[in-house]
Amino acid sequence: MVSAAYAWAKVLTYLEEQITPTMVCAWFDDAEPVEFTQEHFILYAPNEFRREIIIRRCTEYVQDAIKEIFGFDAKLKVFGDEEMNKYKTAGKSAVNMDLNPQFTFDNFVVGPSNRFAHGAASAVSNNPGQTYNPLFIYGPPGVGKTHLLYAIAAGIRKQNPEANVVYIKGDQFTNELIAAIQSGKNIEFRNKYREADLFLVDDIQFIAGKDSTQEEFFHTFNKLYEERKQIVLTSDRKPSDMLTLEERLRTRFEWGLLASIEAPDYETRMAIIKAKADALGLNLPDDVCNYIAVNVTNNVRQLEGTVKKIMAYRDLNNMPLDLPNVSRAITDMFKAEGNALPTPNLIINQVCKFYSVDESVLRGTLKNKGTAEARQVAIYLIRKLTNLSTPEIGKELNKDHSTILYSVNKVEQMLAAGDENLQNHIRDINANINSCL
Repeated sequence: MVSAAYAWAKVLTYLEEQITPTMVCAWFDDAEPVEFTQEHFILYAPNEFRREIIIRRCTEYVQDAIKEIFGFDAKLKVFGDEEMNKYKTAGKSAVNMDLNPQFTFDNFVVGPSNRFAHGAASAVSNNPGQTYNPLFIYGPPGVGKTHLLYAIAAGIRKQNPEANVVYIKGDQFTNELIAAIQSGKNIEFRNKYREADLFLVDDIQFIAGKDSTQEEFFHTFNKLYEERKQIVLTSDRKPSDMLTLEERLRTRFEWGLLASIEAPDYETRMAIIKAKADALGLNLPDDVCNYIAVNVTNNVRQLEGTVKKIMAYRDLNNMPLDLPNVSRAITDMFKAEGNALPTPNLIINQVCKFYSVDESVLRGTLKNKGTAEARQVAIYLIRKLTNLSTPEIGKELNKDHSTILYSVNKVEQMLAAGDENLQNHIRDINANINSCL
């Protein structure tokens, strides 16, 4: 689950497209996000008049925006001073992490590919701030890094229920910083993260290349480290491979312990398949488990998705779970290794994350230095990494043929001229794209 501040920033951006920016400013200028779950979204409105307006006139707008952006129905609650005081008295924290009971050390399947990282995470959970600080876990997507973050949080909360556990993704940290700067709430932003007892950052690689974000994160890291608060970071690569990461951050990330997680081996895949099947009430024959383990080799997430798909086929088609039926059900989930090309949407998504630009802006006509470079890099990478023609790329980004050619040529000229910043940006974005394939 994303943080309340990040969700609110996305909702405001969406609302500005549905109504007018002036109305959004008038209604929500002093509204503050408090808590965001799949069941509700809590806002705090200190002005009683505006609170009533939001409740009467804006509830439907906000709930529709949440449904469109996040895909679930969360009810809007708007607190005034009295409700907010009761909320604080009850001990709820707007930045505290909501734990997912599915991710604990007990249900983490340990094998040769993840044993070291699991052991380090367990040690941190038992002795936060004292052993392996920071803990930096790296590996490809879907191998269990986020699972270990939640397991650490659950272990620390078990020992200390009042611990302030803060979780954030790297790109969300950037987006919240931008929102704080725009709204003049830098102090609130800093306090939110610098008062954490346990600071968990997923996909830290996304702060690389962003000067203001790295500056803010540097000071947050220093404060927490000096106060012996536990820091745990995850990434798809080790710090030395983040080409646009500032050296002072790179060295700090390496102060503690680096722990890698690789794709699971055959035995671990078999154990994961059986554990997931048991959890879902499926009785999979050994030959079926073997078939999945041999053919689905990329990551844990894909293994879990395969087992869930088998369950769906069984429930919808009332089929026996024998090997012929299972092989037909999941054959589309297999892909030839090395033959997968990134989609234009994936490339655009990763470029937007790297440059902290909304996809709607990248596909639009806004022109400034940051947006122009992001758009040109996206066009260049789509041209280099896909089989799309220049007219097809133009359709993807609502640009004409000449604009596509200009962008490709512009990036190629800058690379040929030895522009190191651009070279490093493209390498990092390429790494982000490859990690998603």
